[in-house]
Amino acid sequence: MAELEAPAANPELKELVVEASRALALLDAPRLEELAVSCEALNRNLDSMDVGEKRELARQAREAQADMSVLRRVLQVTSANRNVMRRLREMRERRLEYDERMIREAAGGGAEAEDADGHN
Repeated sequence: MAELEAPAANPELKELVVEASRALALLDAPRLEELAVSCEALNRNLDSMDVGEKRELARQAREAQADMSVLRRVLQVTSANRNVMRRLREMRERRLEYDERMIREAAGGGAEAEDADGHN
């Protein structure tokens, strides 16, 4: 996979959160990865920010608070849905495994148990 780079411009935090929610709702994995890289870059830069930059980021966080709450709920629902899908996939795999075993047993055991005319 090509290495993702953080966008050159620093979008408002609110824009990142809104776009992350939208990408998650659309299951846009490539865009979610790009946004994750942007967030990681933002976190790495926190230590090197001066007081003014930190105040600006705090302002953005306050303005994005409602959108972040929406994103948190979407992530929770997505996580729950992912767990349900994983369990359904596991159940389906077990059922397929069972069905294949039953077919093999029926093909192997059924022919030996019957006469040529179909009677025991």
